[in-house]
Formats: sequence, structure tokens, C-alpha cells
Amino acid sequence: MGKCRICGRDWLVSETLGVCVDCIRNRREDALNIIRGKRWLWRIRLGLETEPPRNGSIHCHVCINECRISNGSRGFCGVWINDGKLRPLGGEGKLTLMTYLDPLPTNCVATPVCPAVGRGYPKYSLSRHGEYGYFNLAVFMGGCELDCAFCQNYEHKVWIAHGKVGGLLRSVTIDELVKEALNPRVTCVCYFGGDPTPQSSLLVLASRKIINEALARGQQPKRICWETNGLANPLIMREMARLSLISGGIVKIDWKAWNPGVYEALTGVNGERAIKRLVENTDLIARIARERPDPPLLVVSILLVPGYVDAEEVRGIASYVSSLSNKYNVNIPIVLLAFHPDYLMKDLPPTSIHHMDEAIKIVREAGIKEIYVGNEWLLGAYY
Repeated sequence: MGKCRICGRDWLVSETLGVCVDCIRNRREDALNIIRGKRWLWRIRLGLETEPPRNGSIHCHVCINECRISNGSRGFCGVWINDGKLRPLGGEGKLTLMTYLDPLPTNCVATPVCPAVGRGYPKYSLSRHGEYGYFNLAVFMGGCELDCAFCQNYEHKVWIAHGKVGGLLRSVTIDELVKEALNPRVTCVCYFGGDPTPQSSLLVLASRKIINEALARGQQPKRICWETNGLANPLIMREMARLSLISGGIVKIDWKAWNPGVYEALTGVNGERAIKRLVENTDLIARIARERPDPPLLVVSILLVPGYVDAEEVRGIASYVSSLSNKYNVNIPIVLLAFHPDYLMKDLPPTSIHHMDEAIKIVREAGIKEIYVGNEWLLGAYY
């Protein structure tokens, strides 16, 4: 661990950020200026934009970053290119991704409330006891509109470094993805990564075809699920949620932090804009969720990053989610995730049992009905 370069604190401070959570909240610009310089070095090595571009000729509207991309350059996500027109990294109309069959029930963030374990039976699930013998088509997307310092799947950045598709990623057409999803043993399709948001417009087209083709063949509706940071254009997010609604799928929003300064420190994008979009999109999905009481359409997850996503951050997120539950009379479960040291924050410990217990208490006091713990095997007496 490091020491805060502003106040000198040396407890649960990541050397990568160089500042503590209190200084991020109380001296935001001073703290963020320190953090930006450290973060940019890694992105430069990968040939990625250090911040969302603002002076280019083409304006991308897919996510909160609203990049303006110069000719020959990429957006902050790394998967949209200006070569005279806006096109995806993998080629015209192609997705950059990796797929694999994940046996059900799987360790998805929303597993406790998923039809794969029997929720929504019989309309959305094949068995009230779990869909053993069936699979989730896991679709790992290259690219992300965030640059989280703790990214658990940071390989997606390496595999699109310098504008080339490499590693385990491949470029596929929409029809090729649809063909994989129509495997009779596949009952759900989950987009994650990286994040599905940068390629969400193409994924929406693929998901419509998957649902319609499955019904035409007399198959159980293929559940469409999204594991995302929730920063998509609201017009796209509405369609993402609608596809999950009709298919029995779930939208899983990973809410990084409540304080805008902490959000930006951890993710590398404008925290004020991000929180505003999260508030808008979770409200949008919660409103749609009234149409399907069970399984819940919206699940919110919070990664308990030691020293940064503390009681104050959890309380802010949980209180807002609870207000939506009351506003629309819908059930919105919260999943509290234990942190694993990775990417640029390997110097922090995993989440402690005390940290998790405190977060559970706060979420319960906020009025959330369903609370779950993810990655519980990582918990220990670390701090």
C-alpha cells in the first residue's frame, strides 16, 4: 500500500491512486490531478486514449463519454474508430468478443435471483430446482467506456491494444453470434466484459434476432442479460431493458461509487456525468420493472474496494436504490461483491469480513429486501 500524497495517511491507500478517499472527497481537484497522471501512463502503453476525446469530427453517442473522435483515432472505449465514418474495431457490422458455454447455474452476479436457479418458473425457467445440464452463453466483450483501476477483467484492454483485435477476442457477425445462442442447450445469453455498452447497438440487434429465432423454432425464450456499468445512452438502455424484460433476463448494474470524485478516481471518467446517467438509467429500468414482478429485472451490485468504497459510498447507493423501490413498488436486489486485488490496485487487500458486515447492515437499514454477498470466499480478517 502507499501513502496519501496530500494528507500523509498510510492506511488502505493504493499506490496507484496516491491519495486517500477523504482527500478525494474534500480536495477533489487536487486529488484527481494526482490520479490522472498515474492512470494515463498505462493507457498510453496500450495505445488507448487517455481521456474521452473532445475535438474530433465524428460524435459518438453510445455512452456517457460522448467522444468526438478524430480521423484515424479511436474513442475512449477503444472499439469505435473514425476512418471517415464511425465503425467498430472488428469491422463493419462486426462485434469484438469472446464466447464460451458456462454450465448453469453459474456464478453470475445475479445468480441468486436468476431463472437459472428457478426464479420465474415456469414462464422463464425450465425447472424450479435449477437448470442443471443447460448453459449460459457467456459473451465477453472487448472494450469499456470506463478505465477502472481495479478492473477484474483488464485483459479486454490488452486484447484491443493499439487498435488490433488479439488475445482470445475475435470479430464475429451478428448472425454468427445468433447461431451460437440458438444452441438448444443454451437458455440464457449474458453480455459482460469489458462492458457491453460500447457495442450495445449491435448487441441489441443480435438479441432481437436471438429472441425471435428461438420463438420461431419453438424453443424456450432465450433470456438476455446485461452485466454493465449502466452508462449507456438512455435510448439504448431502454431497449436493453425491454429485451431482458420480455425474455426473462436481468439487467445487472455495477454501481462503482456514489461520490462523483470517488467515482472518477476509480474509473477515470467524469464522475458528475456518470452519477447523473446512473440515476437516470436505474430510474428508467426500475420503471420498466413494474411490468414483471419476478424475477426482478434490475439488480445493483457494489464492489467493496478497501479504503475507497466505504460505508458512505454504500449508504448513498443503497438509499437511492431503495427510493426507486418505494417509488415504483418494485424489488431491486443488491449484491455486495468482495474485492480481489487486480490490475492497477494489486497493493490493496481483499475485502474484510468487517467491511462486508458493515455494508450488509447499511443496505438492510436502507430498506433493501434482498441482499446477497458475492465472492464470499475472498473475505477474511484483513483490516
